[in-house]
Amino acid sequence: MTSLATDLARLGTEFWEWRDATSFRTSDDIPRVERPAGWVPRFDPAAVDEFRLGLSGFAERWRALEGAGLDALPVAAQVDHRLLGAALARVHWELDVLRNWERDAVFLTSQILGPWFDLLLAPPPFAASRQSDLVRVLEAIPAAVDQAIANLERAGVATLARVAAAELGDIGARLATSVAALAPVLHGVTARSLAEARPAASDALERYRGWLEASADRLGPDVIVGRDAFVWYLRHVALVTAEPEELVRAALQDHRRSVVAETVSRARHRALPEAPLAVDVEAEIAAEEAGETQVRALYERAGLLSQPASLRRYRFAATPAYLEPVEFLGVTDDLTSIRRVGEDATSYLPDPSPDLPYFDAAAARDPRLGIIHEGAHAQQLALSWAHPNPMRRHFIDSVANEGIAHYNEELMLTAGLFDDAPHSQTIVYNFVRLRALRVVVDVSLATGEFSLHDAVDFFVRMVPMDVETATEETAYYVATPGLAMAYHVGKLEVQRMLTDAALAAQLDGAEFSLRDFHDFVWRNGNVPISLQRWELLGDRADVDALDAAGPWWAAPPRT
Repeated sequence: MTSLATDLARLGTEFWEWRDATSFRTSDDIPRVERPAGWVPRFDPAAVDEFRLGLSGFAERWRALEGAGLDALPVAAQVDHRLLGAALARVHWELDVLRNWERDAVFLTSQILGPWFDLLLAPPPFAASRQSDLVRVLEAIPAAVDQAIANLERAGVATLARVAAAELGDIGARLATSVAALAPVLHGVTARSLAEARPAASDALERYRGWLEASADRLGPDVIVGRDAFVWYLRHVALVTAEPEELVRAALQDHRRSVVAETVSRARHRALPEAPLAVDVEAEIAAEEAGETQVRALYERAGLLSQPASLRRYRFAATPAYLEPVEFLGVTDDLTSIRRVGEDATSYLPDPSPDLPYFDAAAARDPRLGIIHEGAHAQQLALSWAHPNPMRRHFIDSVANEGIAHYNEELMLTAGLFDDAPHSQTIVYNFVRLRALRVVVDVSLATGEFSLHDAVDFFVRMVPMDVETATEETAYYVATPGLAMAYHVGKLEVQRMLTDAALAAQLDGAEFSLRDFHDFVWRNGNVPISLQRWELLGDRADVDALDAAGPWWAAPPRT
């Protein structure tokens, strides 16, 4: 390895260690990371200033590499450098553009109580270090509430404060239920420490909820990032070359296609009874295990994606009593982590019932409908975390990860997974419809065309989707521009790359291997597709278009 490549690898190692310790907690399931022992989020202004200083130091080292003959390195190393640049740009985006750490009460709830949720996700047993962290997180809640209120007094947004207050109904009692239900699986000393810390934590959370309810009307209006900042995000964080209007047009076209397909599917299968709900959680778990085996067999039989025996499984499990009271804090799955890559992934289930939310209802009738998305995440992350190049193991942006999972939904439909389940075919088309509409919502929220209320109403009417799920999704997306669009935008980028790879093989008179293509894409699933194109196809047209936007650090946006 050349000195320059060595310096790049060292910078990457040091940056990701810093990032694991300093990044904010997220309720998304893809970028969850292993934290240092005793970690709790820091979101006070002094900490943010410290993070800005750290970013400045890493950015200076990154720019020095750019001017030291990087173009002479292999494409793979140049991709690594650009990956690190996108990760640095994301830090600026979070600290100084989104500024959720001082504006967004939903985000701050996630910082206050989210680490408790995260520590509950991995199945028992609870190691001593995890038990210690549980105590640390619970004890930190009162001070975290104080800091959240101070931040929101200065810059809080009214709409998000109301959403956070609604989510926190009866939160003190819910936390008490969680702590009590956890006691039987913990050491007695830990259980007593949690019992002692819990009243103050519950009181603080109730105080936070009460403050939000009383103060929301005097907080500020919604903050839009604006088109210019959103384009900056596309070019420098997501590494997407399209204009926002192009993304919406493509999404609306896919929406029309999915509505036609869904309508035809419903008409075709109208005489067939709908698949019944699972009779109980145990039945759904058993059906999922059989379904996951079927999915893996189809990948192999159709030559779509390698399924080595060492690749971990994706399993359903009943929601533990200690997790259920706080499940609003994130996606209730444990996709594990870089350090736990060999462990099976676990998705926790609610009891089957007719009034389940959108995605849970689909999986309760056919668990494969969950496997083809969340199960795809589980496999893609396991493969990426085991990548021989450490730089490729880390999350950059959701467009690649979510795009692969959404692409996989249609891949499995086309490959015949649901030939035995006509109504599941219809639901997959409805998934496509939802993912396409998310682009419209995301871009419209970012540019100010939609309010949060407009977006919820749009989802309810156009998917259709229940109000609860629509509100939960939209509240998260209004403060995180770029996430809702990731599914559809990433899917189209994977499809474009596959088309170009297949046509290139055809022109060369070679046989195109879907297995080889998908193995590369899944293994490099943390890498934006524009960079995957450069490495896989030798096509740097997207990279040149990104370069035309100028360096990310030259004129970074602020709001």
